[in-house]
Amino acid sequence: MAARMACMTMAEASSIWFDGALVPWREARVHVLSHGLHYGTGVLEGTRVFETEDGPAVFRLEDHLRRLVRSARMLRLPLPYGVGELAAGTVELLRANGQGACYVRHFAFLGYGTMGLDMRGAATTTVIASWEWPEQAASHPLRLKTSSWRRTDPNCVPPAAKATGPYLNSVLARREATDAGYDEALLLAADGSVSECSAENVFAVRDGVLRTPPVAAGALEGITQDTVLALARGLGVEVRVERLLRSDLYAADEVFVCGTAAGIAPVGSLDDRELPSAPGPLTKRLADAYRAVVSGGDRRYGHWLTRV
Repeated sequence: MAARMACMTMAEASSIWFDGALVPWREARVHVLSHGLHYGTGVLEGTRVFETEDGPAVFRLEDHLRRLVRSARMLRLPLPYGVGELAAGTVELLRANGQGACYVRHFAFLGYGTMGLDMRGAATTTVIASWEWPEQAASHPLRLKTSSWRRTDPNCVPPAAKATGPYLNSVLARREATDAGYDEALLLAADGSVSECSAENVFAVRDGVLRTPPVAAGALEGITQDTVLALARGLGVEVRVERLLRSDLYAADEVFVCGTAAGIAPVGSLDDRELPSAPGPLTKRLADAYRAVVSGGDRRYGHWLTRV
């Protein structure tokens, strides 16, 4: 599980959507003096494609693309394409690559043309790439470690923007945790409250109530997080988006994390404190409900699937 959480192996596909056209995988190149490479001036999305009875389907594609557009606006990054064009480009790419279950990376960044902290003068490069990535069952509940690195303060960079530069914060936290033998890092906000994991939102269950930290704690407003909240409400579960302390997770009946890459993954321990059950009963119910939705088995949520 540690290796699965730590990295994602890419298998080459035939094409990448590059500024509006399909190009061969190995020809999708940028200059080494691209602004985004030096200063982290880019926005990104990770989106999953799942196998369904009706063929491959992208999960919540337009929601991901709308967040990409919002992220670009918050960074004042000119984005040459709208949601409709990017959605059409995604489907075009997936059909060209002939992939089933896979991962899609949407990425827009300032390219070559200027250097320095002033963002004006460089054009935006927009890329859509996909690679095969079948689902993998977790081999064991995650072991979390509270990181010595704090989540970036919301007044430093906006947590609602899924931007490239701030991911260094997550890279440092994840590396610290895995070097210490854990699967994932839990990051705290500047005030000591729980923020999120390096690449996942976190949930705690106690006495049947499901709780998750707010954006104000530096947590990304996750699309999988939103999915979990909607599914929980549909199951009649009380949900709260509110400030959590690390001790709230220690005292929880269940803890799990969720994200595009991780899906819904149970947490077995935090800082070597074992949770009562992993996965717990609510975690199991939500994971089953999530699997039914992404596979197309629950038709009530069919509007979240974009057929390829």
